Amino acid sequence: MFVTKYRRKTITAPILERLHEIFANVCIKTKCRLIEFSGEIDHVHLLIDFHPDNNLSALVGSLKSASSRIIQKEFSEHLSTFYRKPVFWSSSYYVASTGGAPIEKIKQYIQSQETPND
Repeated sequence: MFVTKYRRKTITAPILERLHEIFANVCIKTKCRLIEFSGEIDHVHLLIDFHPDNNLSALVGSLKSASSRIIQKEFSEHLSTFYRKPVFWSSSYYVASTGGAPIEKIKQYIQSQETPND
């Protein structure tokens, strides 16, 4: 889970759609698979099939830096109403393994998140 800087309500429907594309592309490049994705106005959830040989912190860094850079470039006017500096994500993130939980249950949880309407 990634949270916007200062938990500002910056994520719109077009930004969410673009984030989905960016995350899917980063996952392909890092030999992972984005299984499910959703978000709300101030955070996103990702369910990723991740091989344990990969470096988790490197993957998170790639996901956050690529998405932040592209979103700041493509939605700069919108983001300037929330931030004075070129930022998007908080430096923190939350990661958990599925630990044997049924993937379908986790997918349902992610799908049940409220998405931005605009």
